[in-house]
Amino acid sequence: MDFRPILYVTGILLCTLSASMILPILADLNAGNPDWKVFLLCMIFTSFFGGALVLTNMDVKFQMTMRQTFLMTTLSWVVLAVAASTPFYFSGLSMSLTDSLFESVSGITTTGATVITGLDNAPPGILLWRALLQWLGGIGIIVMALSVLPFLKVGGMQLFQTESSESEKALPRAKQLAASIGLIYLALTILCMIFYTLSGLSSFDAWAHAMTTIATGGFSTFDASFAGFDTASAEITAIIFMLLGGLPFILYVKALRGNWSALFNDSQVRAFLGIVATVIFTMIAYQVLHNSEPLAEALRRSAFNVVSIITGTGYTNGDYGAWGGFAVTVIFFLMVVGGCAGSTTCGIKIFRFQVLYTITIGQLKQLIHPHGVFTPHYNGNAIPVGIASSVMSFFFVYALCFVLLAVGLSFIGLDFLTAMSGAVTSISNVGPGLGDIIGPTGTFEPLPDQAKWLMCIGMILGRLELFTVLVLFMPQFWRN
Repeated sequence: MDFRPILYVTGILLCTLSASMILPILADLNAGNPDWKVFLLCMIFTSFFGGALVLTNMDVKFQMTMRQTFLMTTLSWVVLAVAASTPFYFSGLSMSLTDSLFESVSGITTTGATVITGLDNAPPGILLWRALLQWLGGIGIIVMALSVLPFLKVGGMQLFQTESSESEKALPRAKQLAASIGLIYLALTILCMIFYTLSGLSSFDAWAHAMTTIATGGFSTFDASFAGFDTASAEITAIIFMLLGGLPFILYVKALRGNWSALFNDSQVRAFLGIVATVIFTMIAYQVLHNSEPLAEALRRSAFNVVSIITGTGYTNGDYGAWGGFAVTVIFFLMVVGGCAGSTTCGIKIFRFQVLYTITIGQLKQLIHPHGVFTPHYNGNAIPVGIASSVMSFFFVYALCFVLLAVGLSFIGLDFLTAMSGAVTSISNVGPGLGDIIGPTGTFEPLPDQAKWLMCIGMILGRLELFTVLVLFMPQFWRN
């Protein structure tokens, strides 16, 4: 295998990461915090290695094979996470190596699980760095979902290969497609920041939360997350832009080119919004009838937390773990669902549930009419051969990885609820779990180091759609 193209791309990504450290440097300089020196040294260190990889491999013929792309995808995310952890490790927070890497992996995978306590008084550079990691991870996820995963035929993502190619024909080159999505991503971030500012947030908090909202990451600048603001307008802004982050970005490109009907006619979007509306209504009814919550308050709490969990953002405006057994069960399963393919969300994704439902209905019809021919459809088109098995394989591997993670966490010593929710929140990249330790009012800091390392593996597996990483452990992958 020729590793030079892989190293070249990794070098470019490291240079991009190092350039983004300028913003935390300016934030700490403005606040008079000495951590600006840490970010400066980390920027020099990262840019040196990134630049060396680019310069030593820039003359290579850039033509990636499928094996190279698998390795590049996994290696780049791991290397970026390691490089991004250095400011945490050398900062004034005195974080351990394990905690630094956990925070970095959680940021770059847009999980939002944190080990940092005392965010209210944390240095502005660190707070901005956490938000930047999630923002960069969010745009990286979109590009990966539109270009890499369909090509690699991972988990049924090849279903969206046609949509991507059609858009590339309309926008002469793939680079223009990526540029268009990047501009849309940036525009939504700026728009979100403006609305947060109008809601009463400071300019710093508005920028930090805008980046983590669009990326559906969930890192906040306060320990209490949105409960620290307790502002309905800010929560409404978060709900709107979390939903926007959970929709396919390729449809935004089509909409801006005049095809607005694509955004509303997509079956995945309709199913996603339908599930969100149904669960919110159910949670409101439960809160009012079971917990005697006022209707307005039930609407506010239910809408915010349901959207936050299903999009994998992980913001909270209260302890949903105290709402009762039904609410906790619903939230647990929402962690698994996720948003739309081609968005910044993770989880299993809506389209896979739709494909599985279509296949199941076809099997039931086949039992009734044994000689009938029933072709499964998705979004009005027949599902190509191979996608059904790819999607079902993803469900099986997802369940297997979840079980192994949960068993591993419980073996380390975590209680049942913490182990189960810790496994699902890491592999689904949601953020907070359930229970007193890692629930919406807690952090992951008290967990043993072994549990944090195991969850780091789960976060990377979940973010890269499982197969992208697992295929590297097949002996056949390394054979010529």
